[in-house]
Amino acid sequence: MNRYLILLMRRPDLDPTVVPQHLAYLDGLRESGRVELSGGFSDKSGGAYLLHANDLAEATAIVHDDPAHRSGGWDITMHEWLAH
Repeated sequence: MNRYLILLMRRPDLDPTVVPQHLAYLDGLRESGRVELSGGFSDKSGGAYLLHANDLAEATAIVHDDPAHRSGGWDITMHEWLAH
């Protein structure tokens, strides 16, 4: 599986009620072995997670299902990460 670094930066109009939904989504991905690491930035500006997926299309589908993406409250970027 490939690794994808997902970066999420909070927008000013972020709905705070979506945060627990996003965290629950990450918990589910972690339980299924899809998320290796996740966490927020110390300045509360956003966070990141390391996602395992077979290819970019699968990673994109997973990220698009994240409540963070569906809510529009974050700017989200995705990078295939060739970490060792």
